[in-house]
Amino acid sequence: MAPYASDDRATAGEGDESRSARRRAARYVVPVTVMGVAAATIGLVPAIADSGDPDLPEITAAQLIEKIAKSDVEQLSGTVKITTDLGLPDLGGLESSLASGAVERGEGGSSADPSAKLTELASGTHTLRVAVDGPDRQKVSLLEDAAEYSLIHDGKDVWGYDSRSNEVYHGTVDESGKEREQQPPATPKDFAEEALKSVDDTTSVTVDGTAQVAGRDAYRLVVKPKQSGSTVGAISIAVDHETGTPLKFTLTPSSGGAAVVDVGFTEVSFDRQAASTFEFTPPKGAEVTEDGELDGGGEHSEKPEGAPKSEEDLAKGLDGLKMLGEGWNTVAAFDTGGEGGLPAGGAGGDLGGFLGSLGDQVKGDFGTGTVFSTRLVNALITEDGKVYVGTVTKDALVKAADEGK
Repeated sequence: MAPYASDDRATAGEGDESRSARRRAARYVVPVTVMGVAAATIGLVPAIADSGDPDLPEITAAQLIEKIAKSDVEQLSGTVKITTDLGLPDLGGLESSLASGAVERGEGGSSADPSAKLTELASGTHTLRVAVDGPDRQKVSLLEDAAEYSLIHDGKDVWGYDSRSNEVYHGTVDESGKEREQQPPATPKDFAEEALKSVDDTTSVTVDGTAQVAGRDAYRLVVKPKQSGSTVGAISIAVDHETGTPLKFTLTPSSGGAAVVDVGFTEVSFDRQAASTFEFTPPKGAEVTEDGELDGGGEHSEKPEGAPKSEEDLAKGLDGLKMLGEGWNTVAAFDTGGEGGLPAGGAGGDLGGFLGSLGDQVKGDFGTGTVFSTRLVNALITEDGKVYVGTVTKDALVKAADEGK
């Protein structure tokens, strides 16, 4: 079916400086959290093969965006397939061994902790079962070989259950909803809304025909950067014709090849789920870990000089986060607060050499540093402790570092 007419205009009334800043931040956040969120809280994001082009009434990009915004679906359930291909180097299972060892030493807490468990979604293909009943009830189950991991949000309670280890994680959320507002996108609709915040005169937005997703007729909305230098090729969102609900989110890189992230419903229903779907009681004999217990609680020992910085140290650097550049070439920059870049010499030993071998050494007006690349997100770590991250090419990172020094 031929593509419909495009509508590349930015939303009117967006001249306010703070709104502009939010758009720039959103543009940076969307592609990054496509991977990060899928690995952190996911549940409701989708990937499915098209099966025909339904004949639907013509619609403009502006009308389709409005349809998404007006969608009031709060109940849905279904099966989701997620495939992530960031082009990360093959570490031969090293990352799994390190994670396993951390859990055994008590450093990683419970195997049911969602912050650790759902990082598995950052690579490969996975199947999820999801259920949603408004903002206060969601359930996501990651199906594994002869096992299942479930993450359940019911009111103020959050439960994680790993059937393989029979371990349970329990935490709570702010009932006011403020925590949820601060969370990164976790549903197709969230991703779509964040992506659409980046629409301005550096962006092309079109309706590229129709498709069928999970047996439902949908329009295909395509968002593309007009600028060169971005690693983002296109974002495609399949929007349900009847409800306006995004059913599929696909992000392809400018370098070509398979999608970096392809997430979509294979089955979907908009019927209300039984309340029992979201109820959870720890099984008999299960080991239950409360969220606060994951913080350790022991006294912090002195770190040797040159040791890797702690999360607390890095968080201090993030307080000074700056957005450099414009449009899809925006780069996030922050200072970790110390010199040294990657561990090296006596401090880093073999680890420093190993990490360095995964990146490319670069030089510029900023000094020297190492660029770590994926098919989507690239990061430059300089020798004086500064970090530049963005969905831009290596050359664009070096340019940003030169201009931001």
